Amino acid sequence: MDSLTQIILGAAVGEAVAGKKLGNKAAMWGAIAGTIPDLDVIIRHFSHPIQGALMHRGFSHSIVFALIAAPILAWLVDKLYKNHYDIDLWRKLFFLSIVTHPMLDVFTSYGTQFFWPFELRWTFNSVFVVDPLYTVPFGLLLLVALFLNRESKLRRKLNWTGIIYSCIYLIWGVVVKLVILSDSDNYFTNTKINAERTLVTPMPFTSFYWMVMAENEDNYFIGYKSLFSSFNEKDVQTYSKNHDALELTKWQGKDYTKTLKFLTKGYYSVDDSSDTLKVYDLRFGELSTLTNYASNEPLFSYGMVIDNRIVNKTIGPNPRSHLKDANFEVYFRKVFGE
Repeated sequence: MDSLTQIILGAAVGEAVAGKKLGNKAAMWGAIAGTIPDLDVIIRHFSHPIQGALMHRGFSHSIVFALIAAPILAWLVDKLYKNHYDIDLWRKLFFLSIVTHPMLDVFTSYGTQFFWPFELRWTFNSVFVVDPLYTVPFGLLLLVALFLNRESKLRRKLNWTGIIYSCIYLIWGVVVKLVILSDSDNYFTNTKINAERTLVTPMPFTSFYWMVMAENEDNYFIGYKSLFSSFNEKDVQTYSKNHDALELTKWQGKDYTKTLKFLTKGYYSVDDSSDTLKVYDLRFGELSTLTNYASNEPLFSYGMVIDNRIVNKTIGPNPRSHLKDANFEVYFRKVFGE
């Protein structure tokens, strides 16, 4: 999830663990701990973009990292406060604030390597990385709680209400996804698409609007399902797999072909129509409904500058660059089925 959401979650966990004894210091250190796993983004500035993407949400998002980092941070903070508080309380605060970060990220499309060193990236793919319906109520409840006296029962009730709400919202996302997935084969019936497998993933900023992707041997087919309207087959976009273009590409140095397949879980489309070969990770959706069809480029891509079929430069994903083309008024009308 986005950084603000992880700060809120970490602060709420810190408050739940030690707010009565530490006051707002518990929320502050919980917020700090909740952001620590995402410091692995620094790797992107010092490594190959594809290798950096592979390492992101890897070791730092594992239960092993939480078990190692928590006692170290607890010892340091205990020294900072000159052993004034129980060190076991610090260990519990840091462990739970850190480990809940990757547990939340498991629900996003990218997933996490929670059981590192095993390569499995665990994902429910049921909540978008930025979702105000999750973050705003949770954050408001926490904020009000932190203004109350640490001994206040209402303070604890508000904080726990936020935590429980966040859990219910995540469960809601999984249930909605399963309901849409259970009927996904019928969405493409009239289009005469014989789907080999189907993927359902949340669209930006909401759990009310979902992308449904089907595939056959040569193409991917992407449509959309709002909870407030039926599936519209006229909105279906087709993307050629063109996987051979990636297979025929050579690399200077390390070959990242297998890594790209692993990162995208096989849901990738290749565009080799220019001197920059683009590998689109289709699990993150495309821009047609977000830009009112001004663009239908997939949101998440890796660009390889090629010369004579040899990659000499790689450009990492930058999904935020597409937001300048967004038409949110039209998009949210789609979300609510208008």
